[in-house]
Amino acid sequence: MEVSQGNVPGIESAYLAMDTEEGVEVVWNEVQFSDKKVFKSFEERIREMFENLMQVEHPNIVKFHKYWLDMSESRARVIFITEYMSSGSLKQFLKKTKKNHKTMNVKAWKRWCTQILSALSYLHSCDPPIIHGNLTCDTIFIQHNGLIKIGSGLTAIHGNVHQHRDEVRNQHFFAPEYGTAGDDYAIDIFSFGICALEMAVLEIQANGDNAVSKEAIDHAGQSLEDPLMREFIQSCVRTEAKTRPTAHDLLFHRVLFEVHSLKLLAAHCFINNQYLLPENCVDEKTKSFDPNGIMAEINHCDRPGIHLKYSHVSPLELDKFLEDVKNGIYPLMNFASQRPHPIPRALSLSQEQMETVKTPTPEPQETETRKVVQIHCNLEANEEGTRSHLSLFLKMDDRLHRQLSCDVLPSDSPKDLASELVHHAFISEEDCEKLACFLEDALCKHWSGTSTSPTAMAVMY
Repeated sequence: MEVSQGNVPGIESAYLAMDTEEGVEVVWNEVQFSDKKVFKSFEERIREMFENLMQVEHPNIVKFHKYWLDMSESRARVIFITEYMSSGSLKQFLKKTKKNHKTMNVKAWKRWCTQILSALSYLHSCDPPIIHGNLTCDTIFIQHNGLIKIGSGLTAIHGNVHQHRDEVRNQHFFAPEYGTAGDDYAIDIFSFGICALEMAVLEIQANGDNAVSKEAIDHAGQSLEDPLMREFIQSCVRTEAKTRPTAHDLLFHRVLFEVHSLKLLAAHCFINNQYLLPENCVDEKTKSFDPNGIMAEINHCDRPGIHLKYSHVSPLELDKFLEDVKNGIYPLMNFASQRPHPIPRALSLSQEQMETVKTPTPEPQETETRKVVQIHCNLEANEEGTRSHLSLFLKMDDRLHRQLSCDVLPSDSPKDLASELVHHAFISEEDCEKLACFLEDALCKHWSGTSTSPTAMAVMY
């Protein structure tokens, strides 16, 4: 079944498919190149772009799963598999909303802007930076729970398939300097500014030929009642690219910036360290509380204090809130982190190559480049005491969590165990000695102890 995943240039067809390994629906996209010489000249750049896109991992960015190049005598094409966004584009949602409302709810507008900027800030901080290059309300998707996702940019193919800027309907989303040799993050900021304006007013009125004029954009901007919102959007669509703010700067603009609640900070802390906690700990913990118990109180000198009871908190609402935070609906915009260098990957092969190529020698082993910033381990002996089960939790510098486990004997060497993790690309070579020392200390305390209770250790770097 053919589907629409936004107005992405060069994609002649997109089909709904099933990932039989994961059991989820995905989208099969095809980009056709009519001139094989042009394709050959950009082949390396296209490979590099897709390799970088496959490293992208952000809750507000549509996930790239896989790609390959298909070259035959008659054609050249790129096939890539992406996440399927079933709820439709932001443009479709705005059209439906306009039937009953004149403007968008300000709270929803702020939440959407924060999510889009969080995704752009992530892309622009990649090494090398990823420029989206095609941000419109057609390429932004909204889920039923309010989660916003943007399609990853395909800048390497935009100028080599057909110029999507020539499409009149979306011409106003592109910066005046678009298509020049110096394209950088500023073109995405301009596009975001137009998206933010369209989200606020629901629709920017076009001329009879469907083109949106600069006058129409200015008129829509002046119609905004909130001066901060107006200033925010105007800063994005400045003619001079160098004067536009970065996505990170915009997250701190007065119209969006807010001091995060303790509830949101605690939720993010819980999600980031969830691997250390039992699976149903929230449900079990809320059941153990006395509904009439006081969890907090506010005292006033001149009037009665306020008591907050456990019964005031709905476990179902708490579960939903944690799920929304996990999905990326409420990002911590004040704590934007830099993305590390992409992990090296073997270049993808064409479908024909994958079927015919035989590998006479072992393929190159991937290596881990990220640093371990926190280690937590748990050792529990079996009933006979002859061996123990080691559970190892690693937190990387990009906040990725890894949970590893195996059985260990008293004769096992901590150095060999750490070297094995390096060999399988679970940790970097630089962290090998650090982990070996940690394991030696933990195993020594565990094997020398007389108690049968589990041994737990943790350390941060």
